[in-house]
Amino acid sequence: MASKSHITIPCPSHPTVSVAKVIKAALEEDAGNYGDITTLATIPESTQAVATFTAKSDGVLAGLGVADDVLAAVDPSVQVEWRARDGDRVIPGQTLGVLRGSARSILLAERVMLNFMQRMSGIATATAAMVASLEGLSTKVLETRKTAPGLRLVDKWAVLIGGGTNHRMGLYDMMMIKDNHIAAAGGIRAAVQRAEDYIRDQGLGDWMSIEVETSTLAEVDEVVEILRATRAAAHASKGADAGVTEPATTTIAPHLRRVMLDNMARRDPSKEGGVDVTLLAEAAGRIGDLAETEASGNVTLSSIRKIATTGVTYVSVGALTHSVTALDISLNIQTH
Repeated sequence: MASKSHITIPCPSHPTVSVAKVIKAALEEDAGNYGDITTLATIPESTQAVATFTAKSDGVLAGLGVADDVLAAVDPSVQVEWRARDGDRVIPGQTLGVLRGSARSILLAERVMLNFMQRMSGIATATAAMVASLEGLSTKVLETRKTAPGLRLVDKWAVLIGGGTNHRMGLYDMMMIKDNHIAAAGGIRAAVQRAEDYIRDQGLGDWMSIEVETSTLAEVDEVVEILRATRAAAHASKGADAGVTEPATTTIAPHLRRVMLDNMARRDPSKEGGVDVTLLAEAAGRIGDLAETEASGNVTLSSIRKIATTGVTYVSVGALTHSVTALDISLNIQTH
């Protein structure tokens, strides 16, 4: 079996989606019902070729594992020699890999391979820049669910390759109570209580967690009250607070583990990084060690370090996947 040392980070998991399914859809989309008719018409079946991947711009390489699987799906006999690894920083003119095999197969796989590699490398490059800007700080960079439809698995894989941390994969693996949920449920307490009831009733307690979105200090204070009551109840159950019981009306939320601080970093060109983090810092301070904190909104490469200095656990950046600048990579073929 060929070495897979060029794949430095494993793909994240998903219960119903796989990279193989994503690749199958991409190849079917491209080839349609007739296949690569230009290649079939112009290239004899016996033609062999050597094709070279070359970086055309600076960036962080990603997507080699997906490229491997595209080739395997098209023609396992095509050989690939990678000369760089996922996560490597590459420069213009650098040879990334060489393919050898059927010219028809290489041409059929070419665009799908490049599409994945260029997009994933663009995401990894942007993520790596954000992560590098936080050097010396403990804050971690997250992406969001603002991914290209059908490409979430590979988009989030690229974030990992770039040194970031994955947020929830979808709607199923973490509860995030956002402003619309709060409005429809009748408030933060009602939404959190119903979430806890659902977790209990569905038997999800071993792995499910809850995050609540806040955008004002009043909302933060309401969540802090819940967190403090939950901590007090946990201490009481261990005998630390013997004789102390919480009122029946108190919301206890053992699965509430993260608080989103949305748009609390306010744009202000006169401030360092172009943001005023006074409100964000106050909110993070009030939460303290009661829960993880996630800053969201107005995050750019210029502002992220200033935001992180407030002590938040995470900074989430939708732009990592919804505003991708693809890394320019070419594939040039020579036949023999």
